[in-house]
Amino acid sequence: MRCYAVIDTNVLISAVISKQSDAATVKVLRKVFDGSICPIYNSKILEEYNEVLRRPKFHLQEQTVAVVISAIKQFGIELNPMTSSETMIDEDDRIFLDTAIAFEGSFLVTGNMKHFPNLPIVVSPKQMLDFVSGEDRKI
Repeated sequence: MRCYAVIDTNVLISAVISKQSDAATVKVLRKVFDGSICPIYNSKILEEYNEVLRRPKFHLQEQTVAVVISAIKQFGIELNPMTSSETMIDEDDRIFLDTAIAFEGSFLVTGNMKHFPNLPIVVSPKQMLDFVSGEDRKI
């Protein structure tokens, strides 16, 4: 089953720096590469990905960053959303939620659930994997 999702930056970072190949974040990123998850993005999200993935503290090689960003663009759909009226803890996260809301049937995959409103489209990496595999049809 192909699913559509906005992937929060923390999920990408966790996937790229993880030493555990079976981590949920790593599996989510693999699902982008195999076409099971179609990432939804826009220029603001790509800017954040680029800035955060290039932070010196992560010690990522330029090629790794380029491959991840290229995959998001190649396998994803670009969408420029309207601003929603949802209350946000951190306004910097709004672009992720607004983009997910704007693309009907998509999810927002995040490791920071508490940063977002309690909406059915806001899911953890594990919940996203369960949905993609067909194990959770209630999301």
